[in-house]
Amino acid sequence: MHKKIRFWSHLSAQAFIFCTAMFFLVPLGVANDNSQDVKEKNQDSAVKFRGFGTLGIARSSSDQAGFIRDLSQSKGISNGEWSARIDSILGGQVNWQLTNEVMLVGQAVSRLRYNKKRTPELTWAYARWEAMPDTSIRIGRLGADFMMLADSRLVGYASLTARPPADFFGPLFFHHFDGVDASITKPVAGGLARFKIFAGKTQEKTVDAQNIWDTSGSHVNGVVADYWQGPWQLRLNFAQVKFSNSLDVSPLPDLLNSAGSILGLPSAFAAADALETKNTTSRFYSLGVVYDSSGLQAQGMANCIHHEAGLLQNSCAGYALVGYRQGAFTPYVGLSAWKSTARGKITGLPAVAPFDSVNFAFGSVMNLSHADQHTLTVGARWDVKPNVAFKIQWDAIRGNSQSVFPVRDEQAGWNGKTNVFSVVSDFVF
Repeated sequence: MHKKIRFWSHLSAQAFIFCTAMFFLVPLGVANDNSQDVKEKNQDSAVKFRGFGTLGIARSSSDQAGFIRDLSQSKGISNGEWSARIDSILGGQVNWQLTNEVMLVGQAVSRLRYNKKRTPELTWAYARWEAMPDTSIRIGRLGADFMMLADSRLVGYASLTARPPADFFGPLFFHHFDGVDASITKPVAGGLARFKIFAGKTQEKTVDAQNIWDTSGSHVNGVVADYWQGPWQLRLNFAQVKFSNSLDVSPLPDLLNSAGSILGLPSAFAAADALETKNTTSRFYSLGVVYDSSGLQAQGMANCIHHEAGLLQNSCAGYALVGYRQGAFTPYVGLSAWKSTARGKITGLPAVAPFDSVNFAFGSVMNLSHADQHTLTVGARWDVKPNVAFKIQWDAIRGNSQSVFPVRDEQAGWNGKTNVFSVVSDFVF
């Protein structure tokens, strides 16, 4: 198995180098001849195709847990092996301008998903109607705009860093939902203000402690308030999800209910109820600010996530990022953190056999969503040519041994610390 992993790692690195070289060299030879023709065709066509992607390799120094970019990924990187697993993405988008007021948009993306496969996924599929110049309504499959920059986090070229800060965006495994949104934009105090509301149902899955957690059919709704003035953008977000299905932690709930019945302990029944996620609501609160002017780029964001389900720990996260562009190069540095709060629930069962094993299992499950870490990020972006950016990045992740929610396949010796090195090439076309 170890040899197989090494072979795949070497193959990933070689493929990355080859594809990146081809992407750089081939367009350089044809761009001058074809760019004007393509531009004229796009201007005349009602149907436009756009694409984006990331060819990326990364390595995590820890052999005790797998680093992931967000909770939608079921397998991470570890053991110091270079891998293209977590960051390589390919997407395509089609825009069809039916009339002056109506546009159809479709987008498909191939990325590492909950089932360890890269089967292309329909991430956007909506109709957009501009009812008035300042008012629009969209219906269909929409991006999950739960936090600032969340709806573009798969487009690496749009991001300054190699990947969106995992401490901040990591818990957001939702990438889309099926529903409707409506927005209105008005000039306010020398800038532009936009207010948006959205509602619908999710159609996504992720991986829980034991199995795949299917959140399909979960109701989602929220509001977004944006304000732009000069180089500044400010945003406030609120979103909530009412889960349609349970996160599988069987047979623990049955064991707690049985023990509660035998001993007549209400606390055991309450502990079993705390493990239920079906028909519970999780609420996402976030705010953010972005500044971009004269080469200086800065971002600052914060979020808090509150869960009705006792199984999921409430958490808060934030990050600050600063970069300065000098010609084609933009060095950057960032600091992020993610911390959750333990529920402190107990079963009330006696610490004797056979109840001690139930107590241990309950405590272990209740700590599976614990996060307590911070990350120092240092990197540089090189805009090699229009629509192509090359990035190198180092993430120094420092947490405690109980911080298991942000990673996969943690071992008994996991100490919460790892160094992640990344090399990526982002492109749009």
